[in-house]
Amino acid sequence: MKHFKDRIWLILVFILCLSVMSFVIKGKTSGFSFMNYLSGINVPFEDTAFFQYPRIFFENSLMEGGYFYSHVKYKSPGWVENENLKIPVDSEIFFTPGNSLKLKYVSRQGGYWDATIDYNNWRGKDHFEEGNLLAFKLFIRTETNRESLPFISIESKDSVFSETISLRKYLPAYRTGKWLTVSIPLKDFQNTSVRHSDDIIGISFSQGKADGNTNEIYIDQLEITPDDETTANLKNAPHLTRASGYERHVDVYWDTLYSSQYRYIEIYRSEDGKNFQGVGISDPSRGLFTDYTGIPNQKFYYRAKWLDDKYDSSEFSNTVDTLTHLMSDSALLRMVQEASFRYYWNGAEPNSGMTLEDIPGRKHMIATGASGFGMMAVIVGVKRGFISRQQAVKRFTRIVHFLQNADKFHGAFSHFIDGRTGKVIPFFGKYDDGGDLVETSFLMEGLLTARQFFDRNNYAEKFIRDGITQLWKDVEWNWYTRFPDSNYLYWHWSPDYAWHINHRFVGFNEAMITYLLAIASPTYAIKPDLYYKGWASQTPYAQQYRINWGGTKSGSMYTNGQTFYGIKLKVGVSSGGPLFFTHYSYMGFDPHAISDAYTNYFENNRSIALINYRYCLENPNRFDYYGKGVWGITASDGPFGYNAHEPVAARDDGTIAPTGAISSFPYTPEQSMEALKVFYRRYGKFLWGEYGFRDAFNLKYNWCAQIYMGLNQAPQAVMIENYRSGFIWDLFMKNPEMKKALDDIRQDVH
Repeated sequence: MKHFKDRIWLILVFILCLSVMSFVIKGKTSGFSFMNYLSGINVPFEDTAFFQYPRIFFENSLMEGGYFYSHVKYKSPGWVENENLKIPVDSEIFFTPGNSLKLKYVSRQGGYWDATIDYNNWRGKDHFEEGNLLAFKLFIRTETNRESLPFISIESKDSVFSETISLRKYLPAYRTGKWLTVSIPLKDFQNTSVRHSDDIIGISFSQGKADGNTNEIYIDQLEITPDDETTANLKNAPHLTRASGYERHVDVYWDTLYSSQYRYIEIYRSEDGKNFQGVGISDPSRGLFTDYTGIPNQKFYYRAKWLDDKYDSSEFSNTVDTLTHLMSDSALLRMVQEASFRYYWNGAEPNSGMTLEDIPGRKHMIATGASGFGMMAVIVGVKRGFISRQQAVKRFTRIVHFLQNADKFHGAFSHFIDGRTGKVIPFFGKYDDGGDLVETSFLMEGLLTARQFFDRNNYAEKFIRDGITQLWKDVEWNWYTRFPDSNYLYWHWSPDYAWHINHRFVGFNEAMITYLLAIASPTYAIKPDLYYKGWASQTPYAQQYRINWGGTKSGSMYTNGQTFYGIKLKVGVSSGGPLFFTHYSYMGFDPHAISDAYTNYFENNRSIALINYRYCLENPNRFDYYGKGVWGITASDGPFGYNAHEPVAARDDGTIAPTGAISSFPYTPEQSMEALKVFYRRYGKFLWGEYGFRDAFNLKYNWCAQIYMGLNQAPQAVMIENYRSGFIWDLFMKNPEMKKALDDIRQDVH
């Protein structure tokens, strides 16, 4: 009887294995994987080495006024309309909603005008479809003769323009008052160093025939395309699943579509259910469009169409509707948390379930530190009911499995990881091909929070806990001291270049948690006295280190002691530095609990946040938008690239990052709430989107970031939660190793 039962059991196991294999095979052949099922991410694998972006010079502008990525010049008596020497954005006439570029010009003998649209590039947007046509949509509003249309040229990476060619040659079907398609072979541009389409950095429109008339044209969807674009067979219309109304915006959802033949989904809005106007376009695979209406207590209706590469459209979708409504402070906090959480849930890297560096950006480049932050944001999502616990279990099962098989360097992870292979991506250069200890510490912050959250006695949650424990134990923190008698941790180690970067780091900055976790390690701990000898070191090396990045001797001894805007700063360089210094190490590690020989770090972080706030009120650079509700100077994208902005006149170019004020909620709840409302209610039209607040804005330059950044979205969700409930702090501090680390630094006061 026993042997019979054993045979039955073997047969059942065999059938189960066949079922799983069938599921996996079926998943692969249909573009989905078994691990997609485990994670709850219904996104197909992409087989290309890198996702390739179309090279678009103008699609839509987030901001009204002068288009930041343009520049205008003219010589009288010639003239071209401009706003601060930028091409005006027009929201009334457009080919794809919601705007176009307006060229209103006068061409006269002896004069000249030129208007150039620059390519807007950002970190991670660096792989492009090769194209051989310059294409755009053209609307001629005035009774302009062909000969009076502008000339056009292209600018190469070496800032040299090609010879100009006449636009009229490429308009066989010439009409005014209608949108026309212009396609110009790149080979027609002469005397240029352009060899590939991504060598082109600018498109210039300039004076043609000098007719002396005022002419007005509009440009939309300016891009480089291949000449083999095909028309899709748009048989089916989109299916909108719902519209969700908030105070001043609506989220419109549809059944996502993954097909290279579908270029956009075009969203239409109505206030009466009959008369619809286009309000925007989006990626069909995103599944969500955020429409900032600016109007509370109003009913809105939505429809949509698919557009293919030729801009042919499908029929209209079904109609969905919703109401916007005034929201309480609590509801606004939840709204920001949910939108920020979506970056790490819907926007995750599709194969690993981990966090992308930025969106839009490289579709498979995981940012290790941001992934740790994202884990805490996902846990906030469970607490607030955005997802179920079981969904989170599936996602973390995938994450742990991925990390177990990813590249490690004495237990530490690299800064960037390929989400398909687990291999290091040396994104910051060839020496960045190994372990990054600071990024690893941010990752561990998230993992150790998750280890405490998934505490149920079942196989799935035990797998997560045990996997995290092993990853935590495997990090050889003491290896990263480099020498047996070293007093410092070193940031990087490479298997090919060893310690070439040679960055031994000291505080005060974003990386306190690195020293704390290294002391707390149950397997490869550093000596506790390195906290004072390394992190809080007062040696000549440490002093010069702080002077070099702070540009001042203030705080070079780790301690500061000066008063800024009426607030004494006990620890910190200059006036405290960028606000992310008070966020990254303290999303899990409760700063209330961290006290050393110099200060308590909740109190110190609050001082830094208040200094930042009062600096913006005092506003030494006289930016007319700074003040109550507009503050938060920190590291972010900016008009001229990523930078660590500080509340110091020489390091403040007018860029405000919402994460600065909003992630400071535990320290400055009143001031942060005021900022949240102003960012959303006053600036939401350009600043609010599918993943919450965009990374940054700068009204001096009429600029807003196109991206959301993995390092900056999660702190908003997590630190709001710590303000509301202390939930993430409580979870992380339950890790028993943390108490030992805190006791060690208190006892080791020199």
